[in-house]
Amino acid sequence: MARTGRPREFDKDKTLERALELFWSRGYGTTSIQDLVDALTVERGSLYGAFGDKRRFYLEAVRLYWDVYERRLTAALDTTPLLPGLRQMLTHPARLDEFISDVGTPHGCLVGNTTAELVPHDGDATDIVTRSYRRFTAIVTEALRRAQAAGEVTDSATPEAQAQLLLYLVQGLSLVSRAGLDKEAALAAVDAAIEGLRAR
Repeated sequence: MARTGRPREFDKDKTLERALELFWSRGYGTTSIQDLVDALTVERGSLYGAFGDKRRFYLEAVRLYWDVYERRLTAALDTTPLLPGLRQMLTHPARLDEFISDVGTPHGCLVGNTTAELVPHDGDATDIVTRSYRRFTAIVTEALRRAQAAGEVTDSATPEAQAQLLLYLVQGLSLVSRAGLDKEAALAAVDAAIEGLRAR
């Protein structure tokens, strides 16, 4: 007998957001399609139909992660003075315990995790990661340039070099956080970096 009930509505955006949380907490390699089906309560066929295979699903989640992060970064740095907003973004890897969800606790930065798991062997992942890092340094460079002009940030180095250093700092914190992180020590390290940027 044919089924006459309405099919369950499939919300692609919400499904992708939930998948992002799962991938962020477990990683790409250890998250199976069955894990996604179980956690998202979506039929396997719906996932394949909407996103293709697991790899393409994961890359879509990484793109979403970066889009959200970039909007938050831009908003946080569009402030005067700059350094409090910059500190907020730099301490993000040390505060991941604040972002726990019912699918788990996030680990590190999803872009950084992708670097560790898939780069350089996956060309699409490499493109996403490279573009994300470039966007980070471009956004932070412009903010630091404004802060240097306002006399808030030291001009002992170019804003480009300062932004690159901060990329290394935040990604280093993200990587270390995957192995367990002394939160107070991490926050102290960020504060040391902020003080190093402050104009005297």
